[in-house]
Amino acid sequence: MNDHRRQATRLESIVGQYDFWLASAVAALISVGVVMVASSSIAMASTPFYYLTRHVLFVGLGLGLAWAAMRMELKTIEKYNRLLLIGCVLLLLLVFVPGLGVKVNGARRWINLLVTRFQTVEAVKVLYIVWLASYLVRFRDEVNATWPAMLKPLGVAVLLIALLLAQPDFGSSTLLLGITAGMLVLGGVNLPRMSMPVLVALPGLVALVVFEPYRMRRVTSFLDPWADQLGSGYQLSNALMAIGRGQWTGVGLGSSVQKLNYLPEAHTDFIFSVIGEELGFAGVCAVIGLYALLVGRACYIGYRCVEMRRHFAGYIAFGIALWIGMQAFVSVGVNLGMLPTKGLTLPLISSGGSSVLMTCAAMGLLLRVSYELSRAERQVALLRGEAAPPPADGSKPSPSPAPAAPVAAAAATTRGSSRLTSRIEPTFERIG
Repeated sequence: MNDHRRQATRLESIVGQYDFWLASAVAALISVGVVMVASSSIAMASTPFYYLTRHVLFVGLGLGLAWAAMRMELKTIEKYNRLLLIGCVLLLLLVFVPGLGVKVNGARRWINLLVTRFQTVEAVKVLYIVWLASYLVRFRDEVNATWPAMLKPLGVAVLLIALLLAQPDFGSSTLLLGITAGMLVLGGVNLPRMSMPVLVALPGLVALVVFEPYRMRRVTSFLDPWADQLGSGYQLSNALMAIGRGQWTGVGLGSSVQKLNYLPEAHTDFIFSVIGEELGFAGVCAVIGLYALLVGRACYIGYRCVEMRRHFAGYIAFGIALWIGMQAFVSVGVNLGMLPTKGLTLPLISSGGSSVLMTCAAMGLLLRVSYELSRAERQVALLRGEAAPPPADGSKPSPSPAPAAPVAAAAATTRGSSRLTSRIEPTFERIG
């Protein structure tokens, strides 16, 4: 009995490690963002460093949120899954409350926090991913086998999208729909069954574009921005000129011409064009490579979590990877003229308080997933009688006690078998 207690105590004392490559990609993107916001916005305000100071402030607050997320156990977050969904709906309704909601350029997407404005959909993205991850865990078998279990998250997505379209925010609506579809596929939904609602919804999405004049203008200007260079194609044509000037190595950091009041939203939606102009093809490839590293590492962490039957953590990692990957793809595609103009920022790089805050929080949550995965792998290694990796703090690990006879026998019989069939789930129940 004492051996079992010592074993349980030893398991509880094991700590994990935050993923180095993931943390490095996040730190590099944030650093690029600070530099490029400073470069792209210095000529935009009466105070040269106004936007830089604001961006650095929100980065600092975002890192605080990330630190809080990194310290929170995922099982604690999972307990409040239903409250997360209620929070999503309430946040999207707050923008319609008189005196609280703020209307900018014809869109009501922000709430007034006195000292600043907050775009509620940025928080909704994080909360919705966590809720959908918990739903896929609770109804994993039903989602693949029954219509109601598959249609429920789609119905929730339709409700949230309806609230977004009322603001209106077509870009975030499309992103939310893509995250939902991607997570359902990764959660094991039956693909033929999944394709039917998509085919039904597709004509409606096309109608939203065709019958809304400003959206239709964006599509036509995207197809040929030079036809109305000073009108509907003004943003895209200037973005393409900025990228074209950059050539292979760029004109030099701080030397962009297009940012001098020619390129609208140079520090937010079109910051990638300034990167292309100042850093050239080499800088563009470096930024895209950092996003590929971040998204690829997040997908790998999610795969390892699912492999160890930690499905909630795995689905969170998949959801965040889909979010960052799709939003970065759309933002880059808009700047390169590959996609119609959308109001989506470049994650971790563009200036924008709400986006920076919630993306940093999501990165903290993703790092927490990597920490708990590392901790679980060490616990499993201890249960199997293997040498656990060194602790995250760099201290010398204490000798591992010999595994109890049943655990040692299980480990002996499973060695050599596939990773999927040799999983051992640690338990922390007190014995005796």
